[in-house]
Amino acid sequence: MAPSSRQSRNLGQIIEYIPDRLYLASYVETPDANTVFPYPDPPPRSPSKRSQRSLESPAPTPQHKQPFYFTVDDTLLYNAFHHDFGPLHIGHLYRFALQFHEILGAKENKDRPIVFWSMADPRSRANASCLLACYMVLIQSWPPHLALAPVAQVDPPLMPFRDAGYSQADYGITVQDVVYGVWKAKEEGCCVLESFDLDEYERFERVEQGDFNWITPHFLAFASPQSNPSARTIEGTDDWMALPKTLDAVATHPTLAQPFKNVLEHFTERNIGLVVRLNSVLYDSSFFEALGIQHIDMIFEDGTCPPLSMVRKFIRMAHDMITVKKKGIAVHCKAGLGRTGCLIGAYLIYRHGFTANEIISYMRFMRPGMVVGPQQHWLHLNQGTFREWWVEERLERKLRKEAALAAAAAQANGNQPSTPIRAVQKTHLGRSASKNGTSTPPNRTRVRTPLGEIDQDHGRDKNIGVQEDYLPAPTPGQPRKAQRNGSDRHHPYGRSTSAVPTVEEEAVAQDAQAGIASASKRRSHANESDEEWNLRMRSHRKASASLSPDRRERSVSHHTTTTTTTVYQVIDNDASNDIENISMAAAKPKSYDQTQRASSASGVLAKVRGGSSSPKRAAAGAGVREAGVRKTSGRVGSIGSVSPVTAATRKISGTH
Repeated sequence: MAPSSRQSRNLGQIIEYIPDRLYLASYVETPDANTVFPYPDPPPRSPSKRSQRSLESPAPTPQHKQPFYFTVDDTLLYNAFHHDFGPLHIGHLYRFALQFHEILGAKENKDRPIVFWSMADPRSRANASCLLACYMVLIQSWPPHLALAPVAQVDPPLMPFRDAGYSQADYGITVQDVVYGVWKAKEEGCCVLESFDLDEYERFERVEQGDFNWITPHFLAFASPQSNPSARTIEGTDDWMALPKTLDAVATHPTLAQPFKNVLEHFTERNIGLVVRLNSVLYDSSFFEALGIQHIDMIFEDGTCPPLSMVRKFIRMAHDMITVKKKGIAVHCKAGLGRTGCLIGAYLIYRHGFTANEIISYMRFMRPGMVVGPQQHWLHLNQGTFREWWVEERLERKLRKEAALAAAAAQANGNQPSTPIRAVQKTHLGRSASKNGTSTPPNRTRVRTPLGEIDQDHGRDKNIGVQEDYLPAPTPGQPRKAQRNGSDRHHPYGRSTSAVPTVEEEAVAQDAQAGIASASKRRSHANESDEEWNLRMRSHRKASASLSPDRRERSVSHHTTTTTTTVYQVIDNDASNDIENISMAAAKPKSYDQTQRASSASGVLAKVRGGSSSPKRAAAGAGVREAGVRKTSGRVGSIGSVSPVTAATRKISGTH
């Protein structure tokens, strides 16, 4: 199905989803009866002898019915934390489906085109396109590539979604990521729309009701409850005996807040077997234990990423709880977004094979705001490791099963039975043997178990999976969901712009200093003849040629004139100044003195934070960091370039 688009005066774009039936549009103003709708032209008729008379008296054109326009811009609103604006969550999708099905089932709309429209701003277009594509995948069971085909090459492109953090948006999630994440979750049984309860979702996702959402049928994410006192009650004491141990006792408890009561009641009714706390202590964990729910602390700092040893421990416990005990797991940090999304996302990548972008998108579809700042990069960098653990665990189980069968067969034949570990080692040796009978000896220095405890001697595994220099700094603030009373959710701390001088100011200062030095040298050698002056300058050039490459590069750049242009890009780190608040928006380049300043390597310079970096980077870029910038790889010719669309049949073009 080739997409089509047409434009008119009050028309940003019209895209045909289902021919003559469903259209996706964006308008500058609200469409009405006077809005021109671009009906498709009738197919041409081939002339024939029998139809010659009909050509002389053409048949009247059929009367097209007025399209039915509907939008959700005013009814389905995204509750933003900071500069995030989507994607719309599963509750929005469910309400959209109810409204859409009611429109389709109306008798007056039987033969009318249905136009689902939004305003023409980038955020509304992205949310409307994502909502319709997810509807096609989740409810109409379209494959994801067909649901994305109409909007694949829309012009201008759809705006990516950003995270809910207060730092600069440097990781974008596209509409394609959301659609494929929802489709993958549906295929893996993580998103079951048949058992979705809209009233329950909209009630408990509110702060005053508990602030929790089911991510999959086995995982629940929620914000930390609070109780006073928050210290754990010791078993066997009078305080322990006074704890509520039934749902009726929870409902009538005099000191528990209503959100905490809702959490305890819902967890007991929905068979939650394990609660994992990732933040500092804000409540008495004995309230869960008194109801028979296991509670464990795996605390790490807010805005950071967990070590792999903690992730492995969490995955092992969660997998045992789901597969053996057949119970669910509830995970929370302070807001139930960042750290909670790290661990739940790691397990879902491990178990179901999601990509990092797919799992971030799907978790935000179920609970908006999950995975914040550097945690997005952490999931992306470690997604391969999580998948390897699942493959290794399956291989280990298979080898142990084969070893047990071999031992049982040997015992039945009267031979000396071997232990399962020896059988596994024999299997490894047999498979690694070459044709000439030699084999590679097993590595006895380290035994890697996919889900076992990690030894403290293994230095790399104590890190977070990749070198910490490759990860951005922890986010200075994390989002918190507040009650919906119209209060401001922006970061309480203001951000001031850096006082580092710009590249132009540095260049002007260097030119002024060079001019003063040249004038002083000229005055000191005023008594020299022209021949002596030229001779001294030639010797100076020979001395400069023998310098190191870096120093020679700087000295030659002051005496030669080339046409090479160095482009400098200074990016403000304040999220409020982002271009549409997305990481892919390029800042305006600033160039200076193109004919008198030369560079040995063209590149893009990006302004970085004032934090520390790795020793190698500090040594390599010491000369550049004095100006407050850092050089990164890139080509000047590629900056701001847009690859042309060669296939005209796939481009959604429009006519005025």
